[in-house]
Amino acid sequence: MKESSQSFLSYLNEWQSALSSPKLAELVPDPDRAAILSVDLINGFCTEGVLSSPRVQAIVDPVVNLMKNAWEHGVKNIVLTQDTHEPNAVEFAAFAPHCVHGTSEAETVPEIKSLPFFEQITVIEKNSIHSGLNTGLEAWIKAHPEIDTYIVVGDCTDLCTYQLAMYLLLDANSRQLARKVIIPEDCVATYDLPVSVAKEIGAYPHDGDLLHQVFLYHMALNGVQVFSSIVS
Repeated sequence: MKESSQSFLSYLNEWQSALSSPKLAELVPDPDRAAILSVDLINGFCTEGVLSSPRVQAIVDPVVNLMKNAWEHGVKNIVLTQDTHEPNAVEFAAFAPHCVHGTSEAETVPEIKSLPFFEQITVIEKNSIHSGLNTGLEAWIKAHPEIDTYIVVGDCTDLCTYQLAMYLLLDANSRQLARKVIIPEDCVATYDLPVSVAKEIGAYPHDGDLLHQVFLYHMALNGVQVFSSIVS
């Protein structure tokens, strides 16, 4: 590894450690102009199926707490974009079959379904890692032009979460809109697949800690506001 790369990795650690934890009211002074977008907090990535991960399951409680606090603060726009794949999904060429429509894997995690306001949450199905392609998200955003602050939570940091945050930001940039996209680190996660295990099963290895960190930084580099957490 080049010395410059080692220096950069050290910088990344410092950057991550220095992330702040602002109050919700500071980030969202007008709750009517804010929304929480949660991506893929479903059983198939948390508790069952070949792609489930304890790392993802660990963010469920922080996300639920954020949703409760936001709801009490007056944020009533909460959207869940969720994998609901066709049985023959083209994506399965890259990722093992998961979260097929009609299966329990494609269901919202019970902790979110138990929220007293769950029936007022919007659920948008998707058939790829991108929440905005061939889904109802674009129409939902256009139907809510007053919203200029989006808090993005869910998994995976370097896949669906990254795609969603960048979509929201780049869409706004392309149309000259002042839009805040916010990521609380304690509410996003990605899976881990060690090199040794990946070689055994013939898959690509995936360093969860490194890729989580790098993609958080990459989002910040592009204008996404990344924080350690959002406190009440």
